[in-house]
Amino acid sequence: MITFAIGLSIILLIVVLFLLFRIGTLASIFRGSSQRASGTTKTSNKVNSALLLLFLFVGGAAFFWSFARYWDEMNQPLASVHGEWTDSLFWTTMIVIGIVFVLTQILLFVYSYKYQHQDNKRAYYYPHNNKIEIVWTLIPAVVMALLVFAGWKTWTKITSAAPEDAVVIEVVGKQFNWIVRYPGADGKLGVADYKLIDAVNELGVDFSDPNAQDDFMPMQLHVPKGKPVLLKIRARDVIHSVFMPHFRLKMDAVPGMPTKFWFVPTETTNDMRSKTGNPDFNYELACTEICGRGHFAMRFIVVVDEPEDYEEWVAQQKSFVDQNPDILAKFSNPSQERLVMSKEAEKAEEIKSEL
Repeated sequence: MITFAIGLSIILLIVVLFLLFRIGTLASIFRGSSQRASGTTKTSNKVNSALLLLFLFVGGAAFFWSFARYWDEMNQPLASVHGEWTDSLFWTTMIVIGIVFVLTQILLFVYSYKYQHQDNKRAYYYPHNNKIEIVWTLIPAVVMALLVFAGWKTWTKITSAAPEDAVVIEVVGKQFNWIVRYPGADGKLGVADYKLIDAVNELGVDFSDPNAQDDFMPMQLHVPKGKPVLLKIRARDVIHSVFMPHFRLKMDAVPGMPTKFWFVPTETTNDMRSKTGNPDFNYELACTEICGRGHFAMRFIVVVDEPEDYEEWVAQQKSFVDQNPDILAKFSNPSQERLVMSKEAEKAEEIKSEL
């Protein structure tokens, strides 16, 4: 670390000395008091213009080499239906801006070389051209409009209502871990209220609600291949973000504002292990919102099963009530206040489902 700091200090010192030299040279030219400085400027222009051209070739070669070298690692392997739409939009945008980037960089450095300063030349004064103004305004506007329309169309499909037969899973972020909750055999999640949160009932589930009695909370997120999965997302404390890169899935988890995202997995975990050649591969749910000191710990294993394996896994799960039988004692004789809270929660759930 000390060696790095010393090296950096030496480089900065050299840069400062060079800048001071250049400032002195430019000041001499501005005063017109140094013939030597004028000659130095001519030489500097030639050297700088040649270096700019060299930078174009070296930088361009490095640019294309990096693309070729890391092409296969540009994105994570794809494992969802809507991921094909987002990848298509991504690469379309990359092609458009890539063409513009390459052309503008070539013109920038070639023109810097071609039109370097020379004492026997004067710049041509060309203040205005209506045709050029129209062309370079309309073309970018049309291209941008097409990209925006394509993005809007893709986003509309992605955020459309989930199919009625979608597997519903609640995903809750809290500092600093994820909790997932599945409905039981009834296919309905029980209501929850933040006022019911305690050390055991971390999600504040109201277990006086019959729909909550068979809900289960596993330590991994399992989803079936080829079937729609609806994630109902919320946060318990601060803003988190549900990110599952292989599924091209990202949605913020915001306290007090439930969000959702649905997708269809296309590759099981075993399929992806074979495809990547990595027997230890696992899909992952990670938080991409810096949510505190333990942000790094917010990772959760996601498993994509074949439909029959998924059903077998679900059948093996024990409900939260079965794992914590004492919790029902708190809800066996609900007070009037708790009944009111339950009704309010049910209303809130109805409003959420409508939204």
